[in-house]
Amino acid sequence: MPILPGTPAPNFSLSDETGAVRNLTDFKGQTIVLYFYPKDDTPGCTTEACNFRDNYSAYQEAGVIILGVSPDSSKSHAKFKQKFDLPFSLLADVEHQVCEAYGVWAQKKFMCREYMGVLRTSFVIDPDGLVKKVFENVKPAEHSAEVLAVVKE
Repeated sequence: MPILPGTPAPNFSLSDETGAVRNLTDFKGQTIVLYFYPKDDTPGCTTEACNFRDNYSAYQEAGVIILGVSPDSSKSHAKFKQKFDLPFSLLADVEHQVCEAYGVWAQKKFMCREYMGVLRTSFVIDPDGLVKKVFENVKPAEHSAEVLAVVKE
């Protein structure tokens, strides 16, 4: 079932790149950009993460927390974060339970091969824990600017 604007964001508990457990409720009272991406250190995912990094000061000025989520391990996230100097947390959803809760774990097709994977999707969650905006079919190069426009409203 898709997550719609105005509905409560599903809570979660996931390990970040350091192994520390993060819960959505840890950020209550703050605006959150929760972005789901397929895989660390791949072209589209790197472009998306680096654009969030490059706009990070504007997000900070707006009081926004950025959290990236993929099925990669905390160890993989740590390498990705260090390699590209990413200033925000990356959460490991190895069992893809959070991806499923947010409706972004789905059948995909690449070069005539079908498989289950992450649909590149982002959620803006307001300080009350309600979904403010859902971005589907994200274009990595343009996405951070689109999100920034929404969180600055």
